[in-house]
Amino acid sequence: MKSERTFLVLWTLAVTAATAAFVLDLSLRVRSVELGYELGRTHAHIARLREVKRVLELELSSHKTPERVEFVARTLLGMSEPTPDRILPAGALPADPEGVPSVAASASAPAAPPEDQDP
Repeated sequence: MKSERTFLVLWTLAVTAATAAFVLDLSLRVRSVELGYELGRTHAHIARLREVKRVLELELSSHKTPERVEFVARTLLGMSEPTPDRILPAGALPADPEGVPSVAASASAPAAPPEDQDP
């Protein structure tokens, strides 16, 4: 009788250990599958973020172009080219080393409006 009881206890322990090992193995496999799905979702999210970054970089570069700046200035801010009467000289024309105003500077400088003279 004693040997039957010992066998039953050992057999129960073996079955319990095998069941515990099976459940542990199953839970580890389920966890690895869950992590695989999560990794796939994370990779997809990273790909979407990279695409958004690329689109934003393209948009940023398009906003830096002179045409875009002029478009925003004219449409959103209501700006326009100044008329000649609104252009004021900023100071004396630069002179070359001999003290004579340079031809290139005077050619590129805006013409001053004529002063009113009494006839």
